[in-house]
Amino acid sequence: MKSITTFSIQYAHRFYGFAGEARYLHGHTGTLTIEVEDTVEPGVNMVYPCNEIKRTAWTLLRNFDHALILREDDPLLPAVLSVYEKEGVRHGTSTNTNRGPAFETALAKAYPECRLVVTKETMTVEGMIKIVYDLLKDKLNIVRLTFTSGDNAASACYKSAEKTRQRCPRCGIELDKSGRCPKCGYCCCQ
Repeated sequence: MKSITTFSIQYAHRFYGFAGEARYLHGHTGTLTIEVEDTVEPGVNMVYPCNEIKRTAWTLLRNFDHALILREDDPLLPAVLSVYEKEGVRHGTSTNTNRGPAFETALAKAYPECRLVVTKETMTVEGMIKIVYDLLKDKLNIVRLTFTSGDNAASACYKSAEKTRQRCPRCGIELDKSGRCPKCGYCCCQ
């Protein structure tokens, strides 16, 4: 069975080197749908609480919200960083509160202090799915991701992990390595 959650991400980007309209800097509201599969946890009668899927995902994905996403070879990148430096926002400000932890993967690097994500590939809907899966594959048992941005959409399916994750019978989230629930404190060893 699956638990499914959806949320929106506001971002700006462009397709550097593209021959069409998307070569110009523009913004979108993107909608990300995450489908997580597992057995139904008897104590809470659900696969995984959707608010916990969202919380787990949002910890890292908030770096994409209200951010500029540019490919690493885009000539706009050094110009943007230079302007941010001159304006005193390159290293963050007290008003920049919606940011997650910095990350760097083979596909993307987040600079949360200045609301910037730099990608290896053009940030298409397909590219966003690859980045999201790479960031969350070890945190959630994702079996499908769908990302819609404007009139564009893409979806990818993933093989369900054979091993189910040990979850809390009180709130349904994954227990830590010691068998304790990080949310409610339940311990399976009691």
